[in-house]
Amino acid sequence: MSDFLSAYSIQNWLESCPQGYLLDTEYGHGIGEKESEAIASNSTLREESIRTTVQLVVGERCALAASSGLVNAAPDYPSKRFLATQTLDEARHVEIFTQRLYDLGVKKSELQSTIDQYANPHLVKFAEVLLEKVDKKDFVAGVVGQNIVLEGLAFSVFEMLHATSAAANPKFAHTLAGTIADERRHVGFGENRIGSLIKEFPEKKPEIERMQKDMTYHMLATFSAAFSGAGAAMNEGRRLAAQAEEAGIPSSEPARWHGANLQTASPEEMEAVLADTVLGEFKTRLSRIGLEYQTPSAP
Repeated sequence: MSDFLSAYSIQNWLESCPQGYLLDTEYGHGIGEKESEAIASNSTLREESIRTTVQLVVGERCALAASSGLVNAAPDYPSKRFLATQTLDEARHVEIFTQRLYDLGVKKSELQSTIDQYANPHLVKFAEVLLEKVDKKDFVAGVVGQNIVLEGLAFSVFEMLHATSAAANPKFAHTLAGTIADERRHVGFGENRIGSLIKEFPEKKPEIERMQKDMTYHMLATFSAAFSGAGAAMNEGRRLAAQAEEAGIPSSEPARWHGANLQTASPEEMEAVLADTVLGEFKTRLSRIGLEYQTPSAP
């Protein structure tokens, strides 16, 4: 418990996060960094960036509601303190991705209507499955759903987006780097805290595994919808990159992630590598805490 107290204390959070990798940043990126001009000036790329960022806002709003709701359900004060820091992390994520929507030209008066327009219905359902457990103050199921399933999903999605943005859009890549560091800490808490509670309450395993199955179904359906509509934006981005290379502008090294060349992969290939990566992580982390991964029906 002493290691747990130290690793997930507010003092450790202060030193590693606001006094660490977020020092000298604004909205998670370098002060003065701007959105990529190639995205801002191209209607196809701008709309796809808005669509993608809306999904991040929806996911982070869910994470904010879940982590804050779990504070009072936590059975011990170290967990309450950690979840308090996670609540602030998630609130920051909501803010920085909302700010990106503004940077992409979404008017503040149109924020909610834009979110309603682009939010994937399956991602909304994914959030509802988790928040139902949180509303019932089911701490064990809530932390599995939040810190293993949702945070594990976010971690891999952010890593993939970071790989595609590192050269083309440094501002967005820097924003993602801080969220990746946050998610790594959140997932670690889920693994370290819940394993012992699963052993203490083995009767909860079937219910939690059903929740994981439902959340995974909606996650995979979200991926399917996202990549099925991404072809036009991917082709446009590659067309602009080819034009720049023809004009003598040096091209960056191909972005690779988990063996895939993200600059040449088809939408189907990108969907497959993301799904395989997330599901692989789910299976490993669930096994560590004493749960068996449940395969959902194909979306």
